[in-house]
Amino acid sequence: MKKTPLYEQHVNLRGKIVEFAGWALPVQYSSILEEHEYVRNSAGLFDVSHMGEIIIEGPDAEKLIQKLITNNIANMEQGKIIYSPMCYPDGGTVDDILVYKMSNEEYFLVVNASNTDKDYQWMLDNAEGDAEITNVSSNYAQLALQGPKAMEILGRLANFNLEKIRPFRFEAKVDIAGFEALVSRTGYTGEDGFEIYIAPENAEKLWNKILDEGKEDRLAPAGLGARDTLRFEAGLPLYGQEISKEITPVEAGLSRFVKFDKGDFIGRSALLAQKENEPGRKLVGFEMIERGIPRSHYEVQSEGKSIGFVTSGNFSPTLKKNLGLALISQEYSDLGEVIEIVIRNKTLKATIIETPFYSRKRG
Repeated sequence: MKKTPLYEQHVNLRGKIVEFAGWALPVQYSSILEEHEYVRNSAGLFDVSHMGEIIIEGPDAEKLIQKLITNNIANMEQGKIIYSPMCYPDGGTVDDILVYKMSNEEYFLVVNASNTDKDYQWMLDNAEGDAEITNVSSNYAQLALQGPKAMEILGRLANFNLEKIRPFRFEAKVDIAGFEALVSRTGYTGEDGFEIYIAPENAEKLWNKILDEGKEDRLAPAGLGARDTLRFEAGLPLYGQEISKEITPVEAGLSRFVKFDKGDFIGRSALLAQKENEPGRKLVGFEMIERGIPRSHYEVQSEGKSIGFVTSGNFSPTLKKNLGLALISQEYSDLGEVIEIVIRNKTLKATIIETPFYSRKRG
């Protein structure tokens, strides 16, 4: 298994190490529930150094990215970030990525760890024009500080007013505790927070400085388990579950990130046909009526008929309910509809509810 520069820190903190996308990462330190609560109420620090980073640069960089992704970067300002699916010709999802605009001729792409090599190869295979594509993943460690106290904690270590970094914006060179970092504000937890990209050799010192700085603010290290329950409550997709090679952005409820009016892109005709004819499947949220925890890939039925499957399911630590996301036949997707989840060979009733399950109160 690959190890991030913070591996020894996770071991020292008694993190429970698991394999994720080929990496040895902490699933939890104290407990998933506790770490989840820290992020919702104060702050949590995540090691996300396993994420991939790819640079596309050159006079035709924008044109190439426009072809690769479903969203539109045509009028994007420098310092802005957009989220976008990237699709196959049949509309299936290669990955969902973040595009950072460094300049008119340089873009920094953040991709999922499990897809880094695949995405890089996909970009190379579809390259055209004067644009260079470089996998720079080994040049970066990435920390994510998330939660209502994130701004306060990081602000004390930065020589820059972090309030100037609005959501889905970044600052390329910020001094954090004496280390130069690219700092962005996207988040994957439903809370406010920052991503800090730094040289791998500085990761350990910065990790410890942030944890020390946040002690009085109830900052805790958080693992993959809490990262998953947090993003799940906020209705944020996970590649391989809500979107995949077999699941399109239209089916997954991500049509707002598919800009058909921008011109051609890979997968456009398939996605347009699906949108115009209404997709046969739809991603919905549900709450268990009967007692049971739904899990990924559990079958969903209606009156004994198979209508789809659970993409993600869990006990919601914030809402104290058993909730799930499922990809099901469109005809059964109305709010209030009662469906059945097959859990350990039993069919248990659930009802379709609105998503996201959780939205933070904005001050």
